Amino acid sequence: MSVVVSFRVPRDLKRKMDSLRGYIDWDEELRRFIESRVREYEQKRAIEELEEIIERIPLCAKGTAVRYVRRDRDSG
Repeated sequence: MSVVVSFRVPRDLKRKMDSLRGYIDWDEELRRFIESRVREYEQKRAIEELEEIIERIPLCAKGTAVRYVRRDRDSG
């Protein structure tokens, strides 16, 4: 189901858009642009949320990774 979204543009811009109507499908062009921007900001927000989660993870003591690797090698 679709809904109508409207917004104002300067009169001169509207005239230019009208002159290009035969070359550009403005409905599709604007729909794709909005979808792209929404996707971009959703990804940006997801990255920011992940960064916040990562910042809350406590740091490991120095040498922890080395200890784990050695333990893994010795057990195999």
